[in-house]
Amino acid sequence: MKFRITPIDGGICAVEGIYAGAVKAGFKKDDYDVGFIRSDEPLDIAYLFTTNKFQAAPIKYVKRKEIKKSNFILANSKNANAMTGEEGIKDIEEILEYLSSRTTLTNPVMSSTGVIGVRLDKEKIKAAIDKFDLNERNSNKFAKAIMTTDSFEKEIAFEVEGEFGKFRIGGVAKGAGMINPAMATMLCFITTDADIPKEEMSEILKDNNEVTFNAISVDGDTSTNDSVFLMTIRKGAYEKEAFKEALKQVMIKLALDIVKDGEGATKAVAFVVTGAKNKKEAKIAAKALTNSLLVKTALFGEDPNWGRIASTIGASGVECDENKLKIAFENIVVYDKGKIIFDEETEKKAHEVMKKREFKIYVDIGMGEGAFTAYGCDLSYDYVKINAEYRT
Repeated sequence: MKFRITPIDGGICAVEGIYAGAVKAGFKKDDYDVGFIRSDEPLDIAYLFTTNKFQAAPIKYVKRKEIKKSNFILANSKNANAMTGEEGIKDIEEILEYLSSRTTLTNPVMSSTGVIGVRLDKEKIKAAIDKFDLNERNSNKFAKAIMTTDSFEKEIAFEVEGEFGKFRIGGVAKGAGMINPAMATMLCFITTDADIPKEEMSEILKDNNEVTFNAISVDGDTSTNDSVFLMTIRKGAYEKEAFKEALKQVMIKLALDIVKDGEGATKAVAFVVTGAKNKKEAKIAAKALTNSLLVKTALFGEDPNWGRIASTIGASGVECDENKLKIAFENIVVYDKGKIIFDEETEKKAHEVMKKREFKIYVDIGMGEGAFTAYGCDLSYDYVKINAEYRT
């Protein structure tokens, strides 16, 4: 099936019938911090949530209500509403009840991000609701409202066209720290007008999640609030292959933006693992590389210390053999099946690769056909500073 995927402006509001906006409620010093996504009619909704055992109140609320359709998402930053018990859920219910006096709601959803262990300031959020322009179509404002330590907004949209017709898809996300999605602090909201069969929404979302958000790490910490929402308004065409590819492009772009924006990060690196015993072991090895503190600090120092990569693979528990292992920084091979290829000239070339803002490290384990690419960043002094001062 031939189809064309074209980037367009508008983010989540590139889809006709989707409204979004945000206001300044005072949680941040002077920026948007409470936002909304809405539609006039209920949208079919699919979602993936964190596997952290201490899931935040907004996630518990959606799961308890078993929400499958919704026409409103209310989102706030600076407060995760996590570890707040039943009171946290009651706070959501009170806020959404107040919202219902301002607009027509169908199974509204609330999504939160920020500090763990603090109750929501309900009065501030209610005051923010009073200021909403519910006919606004400003994806960028919403993208700003969900940012915490992010340094830039993350949004994308495409129009997809083929013999089947056309549809649109857009997404926004936030995330820079506490990033080791395992579902899936990251949030992602994706809207589309594709006429996706209900039974295929969760399947396609989950498949794409495995090679996008589940393939990234900033610091190895899985948030209490990780969420990915997919919502469709069903006004466009649909073809499964085209939709799956377009959704993947939305999700990988947003996922890589999160890695590039990692707290204090100066490098965004793809760890391309091949030759593992199977795909599961390839993923274990690749994710181990993204989470290794020694590997991450070597990235920051632009030090092609391939021994740290080899050690991490060996410690990951996957089946491996030093006489079958191959490691390369881009096209610079430094270790090849038991042979050390790391003279002064090779080290210099590998160092030049590591001076780039983005590059790839290739690891061929040599045990089978398993392959997986994970995405990570370096660990800098600024990461420690940002998180040491997060609440102060």
